[in-house]
Amino acid sequence: MNSANRAMLHAARAALLVGLMLLWQFGSTLGHFDFYISSPTAIGASFWSLLKSGDFVFHAGITAAEALLGFAIGGSGGMLVGLVLGRSRFFADVLDPFFTAFYSLPKVALAPLFVLWFGIGIEMKIILAAATVFFLVFLNTYTGVRSVSREQLLVIRLMGANERHLLTKVVIPSAITWVFAGLRLSVPYALIGAVVGEIIASNRGLGFLVSDAAAKFDTAGVFAALLGIVALAMLLNVAVKQAEAWLMPWKAADELREATV
Repeated sequence: MNSANRAMLHAARAALLVGLMLLWQFGSTLGHFDFYISSPTAIGASFWSLLKSGDFVFHAGITAAEALLGFAIGGSGGMLVGLVLGRSRFFADVLDPFFTAFYSLPKVALAPLFVLWFGIGIEMKIILAAATVFFLVFLNTYTGVRSVSREQLLVIRLMGANERHLLTKVVIPSAITWVFAGLRLSVPYALIGAVVGEIIASNRGLGFLVSDAAAKFDTAGVFAALLGIVALAMLLNVAVKQAEAWLMPWKAADELREATV
């Protein structure tokens, strides 16, 4: 994509955003819709109030810490288990129905149980976020490991490579694209786990801001907190993409070459 097309794309996105905001602002003035959907100006004022008072930075920092720790724990655990089971077909077949059962269970439903087990502290939110992230990363890692060419592994093994060589030289480099696909998908789910935990049992965090504003029938406050959650999710996505570009420089080069065509 050349610079002219890129500028046109950004202009179209900006025009669409402005159009939606104007439509929202106008629609909120009809009847009593402002009670249900608020308005962009009221939401902006509420968000600015949170920023000015320092409440947003305080609560967003707590949610970010919970989501990041849950993301790191669940992501690393998912990669490790996916790698081990991907290289061991027997254990994968034994554990497959159990993983399927746990994966099919909505992780949000575990929140009340986690409150009983781990209390209402920050640990509960971290564990809930980690449990939500784990299965997404595990499934992508497992699929990536199992998709490595068997013929290639056989040839390298015949050349004298041991299991460590296979993992470091073939399996992990081949599966890393799948791993980062799982990590990108799990970023919003890490936030979901943290925010849901805060909504259920917490007096701090962005989830608490949402539930507190809803309890006060403050629609603008709810949207302002949601805006903060979206901004935090975008920052986490950018961080994952930067890590991907650092660990997979060849992919960034391919994307740059395609963009210039």
